[in-house]
Amino acid sequence: MPTRREFTPDEILETASGYQKSRLILTAFELDVFTAIGNDSLSSEEIARAIQAKHRSTDRLLNALCAVGLLRKERGLFSNTPASLRYLVRGGEGYLSRLGHMIAQFRSWATLTEAVKAGRSVTAREYDEVSLIRFIEAMHARAASGADKVVSLIGVSGVRRMLDVGGGSGVYSIAFARADNNLTAVVFDLPKVIPIAERYIAAAGLSDRVTTMAGDYRRDDFGAGYDLVFMSAIIHINSPEENRALVAKAFRCLNPGGRIVIQDFIMNEDRTAPERGALFALNMLVNTEHGDTYTENEIRDWLLAAGFADIRRIGEAPERDFIIGGKPE
Repeated sequence: MPTRREFTPDEILETASGYQKSRLILTAFELDVFTAIGNDSLSSEEIARAIQAKHRSTDRLLNALCAVGLLRKERGLFSNTPASLRYLVRGGEGYLSRLGHMIAQFRSWATLTEAVKAGRSVTAREYDEVSLIRFIEAMHARAASGADKVVSLIGVSGVRRMLDVGGGSGVYSIAFARADNNLTAVVFDLPKVIPIAERYIAAAGLSDRVTTMAGDYRRDDFGAGYDLVFMSAIIHINSPEENRALVAKAFRCLNPGGRIVIQDFIMNEDRTAPERGALFALNMLVNTEHGDTYTENEIRDWLLAAGFADIRRIGEAPERDFIIGGKPE
């Protein structure tokens, strides 16, 4: 593995102060500053009224957004840049809805010191309706741009019925169904997620072939008769013991010759790479009771213990990294 060059003191300080720009952008997003401005040029007083905030504090926020290049200021009026119009105005092309989820993540990461001491999350990770919708919206937006590529990597040969465990919006089930008109999919997720998934599925015009099943994958049965069990961004939520049980449950619901596909961060054996996976392990620490990122050998061990064979790894780390196992005929 290549050795990183040493940080200088200035670089350490610059990296450590990165939270300032992060919080600036997240606060502006949370207050919907960019949407309030839209295509207009407005005074800070007008913007403050629109976002229901105080004038002086809004003015300073807007000035800082100009300083980092996300707004422009001319003759005392503020306007969006082309980038903020495209990515930060609600309804705009390329709107970064994922920032809504990052607001909650920022708050949980502030508890990292306490979580390291406690060995687990010290915050209650219960989503209210708004934060749940933001989370699903963010995960959908993140996955949608690459879902077709995921389907092409995995393939649909021999798949007539698939189970999408913790499928969220159904973004991957939708992509699989679009790839083969004879394929049906079941999105399995918590009862509070299912209505959100059904809206995405209906919008895709696939309610006849992509259905839903409400339940808790830690407790509830999946049924049987699947050719593919797909788990994207699921194992990092669980403990090793929970994942071992989950993989065994997947094995039981598959038809002979069926496959399990696990998409997640897959760590090297000393857990220092990929970098995003190492950081995401801390994200799980501050947000879950037992979550973590896992190595290829750990995942292989769970699959082998469940009875899977022909285990292989495909894709490219860290974003499209898969481990596939087959259920013997």
